[in-house]
Amino acid sequence: MTRLETLKKNLLERLGDTFPMVEQCGEITLEIPAEQWVKVCTSLRDDPLLAFDVAVDLAGVDYSTYGLPGNGPKVPFSGRFAAVVHLLSVKHNWRLRVRTFAQNDDMPILPTLFEVWPSLGWFEREAFDMFGIIFEGHPDLRRILTDYGFIGHPFRKDFPLSGYVEMRYDEETQRVVYQPVTIEPREITPRVIREEGYGAGR
Repeated sequence: MTRLETLKKNLLERLGDTFPMVEQCGEITLEIPAEQWVKVCTSLRDDPLLAFDVAVDLAGVDYSTYGLPGNGPKVPFSGRFAAVVHLLSVKHNWRLRVRTFAQNDDMPILPTLFEVWPSLGWFEREAFDMFGIIFEGHPDLRRILTDYGFIGHPFRKDFPLSGYVEMRYDEETQRVVYQPVTIEPREITPRVIREEGYGAGR
């Protein structure tokens, strides 16, 4: 039995077939409902058969355009915003991807995993900053990559490429000021011109 098969067997033994489990690219993705997020993740950490003692990463995802033409197969997801955690068991030398969806697309809220893996504190702040996902119970949930006066969440699919505001140094007031973006939104389509016989015999 391979390591991946053993992990799958252990997950089924401990969690049953209650949660969707997808095997792809040599890894397993486990999908957990938001209301059981902390409980199941705690079991993944504490159960000796699983022993996921290290949370490597947590990332936010915006699935709003997933499955549209040119974006891969259409997959029915239970929400727009998700948090994805990548776990590692040092003891068993295996990895697991765990995902949960926020139920409210307008105000995505998920429980924090800070008490389970404190190392995720900064990753949750990043997901809050970039996607606007609120991690309930986080001890210090504030922006980490953008400025404190920043408006919006830059990794959301509907965030404009030029942003909402720009900043510059104002000589008169001798400080950095914000102002509306002066770049007009436009779609740039590259023109490709090839001379006759381009690339032949070179």
